Amino acid sequence: MNNKIAIIGLGYVGIPLAVEFGKSIKTIGFDIDKSRIAELKSGYDRTLEMSKEDLFSSKKLEYTTNINDIKNCNIYIITVPTPINSENQPDLTPLIKSSESVGTVLKKDDVVIYESTVYPGVTEDECVPILESVSGLKFNIDFYCGYSPERINPGDKEKTLTKILKITSGSTPEISDFIDDLYKSIITAGTYKAPSIKVAEAAKVIENTQRDVNIALINELALIFDTMNIPTNEVLKAAGTKWNFLNFKPGLVGGHCIGVDPYYLTFKAEKMGYKPNLILSSRIINNGMSAYIAKKTIRFLVDSDKNIKGSNILILGLTFKENCPDIRNTKVFDIIEELEDYGCLIDIYDPWVDSSELNISHKREIISNPFESSKKYEAILVCVSHNQFINIKNEEYRSISIGKPIIIDIKGIVEEPTWRL
Repeated sequence: MNNKIAIIGLGYVGIPLAVEFGKSIKTIGFDIDKSRIAELKSGYDRTLEMSKEDLFSSKKLEYTTNINDIKNCNIYIITVPTPINSENQPDLTPLIKSSESVGTVLKKDDVVIYESTVYPGVTEDECVPILESVSGLKFNIDFYCGYSPERINPGDKEKTLTKILKITSGSTPEISDFIDDLYKSIITAGTYKAPSIKVAEAAKVIENTQRDVNIALINELALIFDTMNIPTNEVLKAAGTKWNFLNFKPGLVGGHCIGVDPYYLTFKAEKMGYKPNLILSSRIINNGMSAYIAKKTIRFLVDSDKNIKGSNILILGLTFKENCPDIRNTKVFDIIEELEDYGCLIDIYDPWVDSSELNISHKREIISNPFESSKKYEAILVCVSHNQFINIKNEEYRSISIGKPIIIDIKGIVEEPTWRL
């Protein structure tokens, strides 16, 4: 079979996939964002996952915003976001809309593969009925489905798409083999063929849930040790000398995965009548860290006899993790909002974030390098461990501080912080 692949959604997950498949198989990248398509055609990836050379290395890759341009494809891979709503419940709208779009071009013997993180059952119970209804075709008779969860780690230049083992699954044994072989053609790290779509869905959602729970434990320990006036980092260093102690660090838990995926699992569990207390408690702990950090900052301002209302606070780093431009679900915003509720005036500096995009989405600006400015601050919060921040010296912090510096170190990269999480 002469395969032709359509990648639906060209974000952090879709574009690396499109680029890799486009090196050897006719591939069309589809996205509804016209500006995104224009940028990719020019060789620019705003996620910074792909370089210009990467984008132009795929000679069989094309881009479009027109759904009719993908109607001759026989494989459709859907990589759209799966966010949560204001009540922390799954928002399947992007998945539903993309399934509807694919349904309009679906043909006999086509294969639809989902990569978006979901709770077990979404592919077959939610997406397949939409594909059937829109296309008029019958599942596992006229068309087939698979699920192969994404494992992209934004900003990681070592563990890239081809170097991360890929879970695959299909709706029939034959399609499962077909999908596994398809991904084997680009994934040098190999594949793992799950026995069913639901198993593959469940495996993905627990990866980030497990990490969330482990970080929540360390965050709670950090709060306990802070109350006891014991440095958490020193405790973790000591405990880490045992061979089987897990190396987790306290911190903010944001981003599109770890802070979101557990809610997909808990939503399904509660619908089935099971209350996932440990997972939900972990979410409460991790979501509460921003408020704790903000209140700690206010306490240091008070102890230093500095005014709270009208005080200038510098935030170093806005993204949800280091060395990437991704601000989705970043918990730094929660710190900012808490401080603003106290009347503090906030400046944000993050060399990885495009200020124009931020102003559109969050009505905020990114300032230029504060260490090259004459403005001074009552407190500085180091929220992200970008490479640009790691080697900042204490004298540099003193140079932009009013009086004795108040430096809140969330990432453990400051030489002599006032307080370290």
